[in-house]
Amino acid sequence: MKQTNVETLFGQLDKAVELIQENMNETYLDSLTVAMEVFFYQELSEDTDENLKQKLENILKETDVSSYHTEEIRKAVQLAILKGMKGPTQQQHLMTPDTVALFVGYLAEKVMKNREDIRVFDPAGGTGNLLTTVLGQLKQTESAFASEVDPTLIQLAVLNANLQQKQIEFFHQDSLRPFLLDPVDLIVSDLPVGYYPDDIRANDFELKADEGHSYAHHLFIEQSMNYTKDGGYLIFVIPDFLFDSDQSDKLHAYLQEFAHIVGVLRLPETAFKSEKSIKSILILQKKGENTATPKQPLLVKLPSFKNTQAMNDILAQMNSWFSTYMKE
Repeated sequence: MKQTNVETLFGQLDKAVELIQENMNETYLDSLTVAMEVFFYQELSEDTDENLKQKLENILKETDVSSYHTEEIRKAVQLAILKGMKGPTQQQHLMTPDTVALFVGYLAEKVMKNREDIRVFDPAGGTGNLLTTVLGQLKQTESAFASEVDPTLIQLAVLNANLQQKQIEFFHQDSLRPFLLDPVDLIVSDLPVGYYPDDIRANDFELKADEGHSYAHHLFIEQSMNYTKDGGYLIFVIPDFLFDSDQSDKLHAYLQEFAHIVGVLRLPETAFKSEKSIKSILILQKKGENTATPKQPLLVKLPSFKNTQAMNDILAQMNSWFSTYMKE
């Protein structure tokens, strides 16, 4: 069977990573950042071991990254990152699945339809997969921003953006601290789930817990609202239990005051390993002068991504919902 371009590029990247890993005794993900730098700059650092240099130069001779489409590069990098994450990874190192990222991109394109020069921000950027997928679907983006606190993930995200030739400005910081960033038109984010350890910082948020640690996923929603223009949109990948937890009353009240709930889409259970990890997509609009709650919010339970017929039916219904909503 003939290999696809994605498989060929992934194969070359993987080969380079394994050579670097053997030579430098690093983890797969850390070696991947070195390999991506080599592919991007098309050269090796002076102090590279001679034997390794020879082997990597041979891989470079066989690989012309510029001959691949952006989407092929994104997918090949994603396969390498997924391989690196198969080992003992921490929860926050999990990547947004491709189908989910594409769906967020589809929704972003719908709500941004009538806008030009869009500014987009992902406050939990991770490896950049969600943001670069969305940017691939939004043609009228003027500038994009992402924040990530984890050093390995942000390195991967920067190189991922470079290889795909996507202009993204990255903040390497705790995303719940203040940003030097003007408000944006659109926020997309796969919310980190769990407790936020910095109680002093959490005190500045309305959604802080009354006692004990606050939920990071709640604080991320509030932080995102702070950096969204009035009338701007926020599309979050959320844990299925977001509105059923012990602090959800506060979240409900906050959203009622500052946002319109545009829709909730429950992702198919088949896309997740266990019932605990099922997620939904929440679409919000920040309240502004001429905004209103949709007459009928978009509430959808998505069928399995593999069921093409059911998926096409639901997309047709959603397209018609959006064309009515955007006229309201």
